[in-house]
Amino acid sequence: MSEIASVSIARPLDEVADELGRSFREYGFAVIRDHGIPADLIAQAEALSKRFFALPEETKKAYKIQGGGGARGYTPFGVERAKDAEVHDLKEFWHVGRELPAGHPLAEYMADNVWPTEVQGFRETFTALYAAFEKAGERVLEAIALHLGLERDYFKATVEDGNSVMRLLHYPPLDGPHAEGAIRAAAHGDINTITLLLGAEEAGLELLNAQGQWQAIDVPEGALVVNIGDMLDRLTNHRLRSTQHRVVNPRGEAAYRSRYSMPFFLHFRPDFMIETLPGCIDPAHPEDHPAPISSHEFLQQRLREINLA
Repeated sequence: MSEIASVSIARPLDEVADELGRSFREYGFAVIRDHGIPADLIAQAEALSKRFFALPEETKKAYKIQGGGGARGYTPFGVERAKDAEVHDLKEFWHVGRELPAGHPLAEYMADNVWPTEVQGFRETFTALYAAFEKAGERVLEAIALHLGLERDYFKATVEDGNSVMRLLHYPPLDGPHAEGAIRAAAHGDINTITLLLGAEEAGLELLNAQGQWQAIDVPEGALVVNIGDMLDRLTNHRLRSTQHRVVNPRGEAAYRSRYSMPFFLHFRPDFMIETLPGCIDPAHPEDHPAPISSHEFLQQRLREINLA
């Protein structure tokens, strides 16, 4: 069995596209090095995320937007649960989304961001990080396009002004005899196009491989973990796999401390039709592929399944 790819995207993309594509086909995951997100920006973002989650509960809950489905602002501990899961995940999080000018044709799909006034520099730092994530994500999508035999910039128009969301995540410390090995986030697939994750160096992220076994993902300091979401899986007729993954509490001392991470859920534009790419249709079974659906409709359908809409 081959390994999950660990690739530098500072290299020419045509040199790494097929290694990345192979990893996405086999595992749905790859590790991305030299992604271009500045280390000092990451460090600043991590510090501000910790500062926010350390605020009193009542302060944080003032940023929970009623009826917003968690799309912006704060979602308290114990709200989100994985599709078909019996229990809620052991986490709290904050969402930053795209800001579009008034009158923009897609503005109706994207709520305004809210910003905590208690954490100085929060808005500036996370606006900059959102833009850096987006740039790194577009480069990964260029490599994916090359692997699929498409024009290098094929995905540019599909994600321009997309409903991408950056999540600041805090898994609070657990205690008691069952903390070691506890499931902090139940097995799930991501809804979006691709996910870029910072903060996966701490042990615990596992994917379900083709053999049906949970496999830990080993991540070097500062690297991104990138995985395929359900939208891209659907677009490629399951050629690139959206893989079930989970977060498990590590063993030993790390089981009893907080875990923080920052995933960026890169989305297609809400009006993009997810229609199987011609090159991903099997000529022997031309009807065997998912029906077209808009990105927005697909997202709403899936958010209802996970208790966020």
